[in-house]
Amino acid sequence: MEHKDYFSGHSHLYATFRPVYPQAIYEFIYRHLNGRDSAWDCATGNGQVARELAKHFNQVWATDISTQQLEHAHQGVNIHYSVSSAEKTTFPDHQFDLITVAQALHWFKFDDFYKEVNRTSKSNALLAVWSYALCKVDTRVDELYLHFYHDVVGPYWDSVRKFVENEYRDIPFPYKRIDTPKFFIEVNWSLVDFLGYVSTWSATQKFIKEKRYDPINNLSYDIEKCWSRSEKKKVTFPITSFLGWVR
Repeated sequence: MEHKDYFSGHSHLYATFRPVYPQAIYEFIYRHLNGRDSAWDCATGNGQVARELAKHFNQVWATDISTQQLEHAHQGVNIHYSVSSAEKTTFPDHQFDLITVAQALHWFKFDDFYKEVNRTSKSNALLAVWSYALCKVDTRVDELYLHFYHDVVGPYWDSVRKFVENEYRDIPFPYKRIDTPKFFIEVNWSLVDFLGYVSTWSATQKFIKEKRYDPINNLSYDIEKCWSRSEKKKVTFPITSFLGWVR
């Protein structure tokens, strides 16, 4: 089975510049748990979610298809990292009280992944999925970076990006849904932070690989006219989240 991996080559950037998810989303998930023995963070990336889950679960199992991503992941005595696809793991049946997927479900083969969720989940386990798309800064910055998003690196986005842009409305979720409030990532970023985040986009990295130059330099030149390097701005990402009982 072929898996798309657009993040191994810049895993150090991913670990440094990806925004942190709000505590509110975890607290909401924890309120609905029936057990806290074992959790699986699927497509863990830099281990951000695994690190949080490790505070509340006896054992956390975190998988990713990228060895390089896992090399930059947060380590913990009760976090067990392994290279594995979302659709086929070596976990035993009925192991997990919670399965999480953050900013990754759109890359999966949905039916195969859900079969693996069904197999590895305990009775009354939860599946929690969330994603964020385009952020908001201010009128001028938004105009500049949206031009970059659509017109500069736009042709380099993978086709699955449409799922993120459409807030996962086109992704099946075959479980009994729990109504969830709207969550947001809110960060105070410098221009360096913001440009670092944009550099982690898969489309940006594909552009660099093909064109052999970094388009961030031109974006930086334009944005510096309205965002000084000594200034911090509030950056807000709306989150799309699904939470449901597996069985």
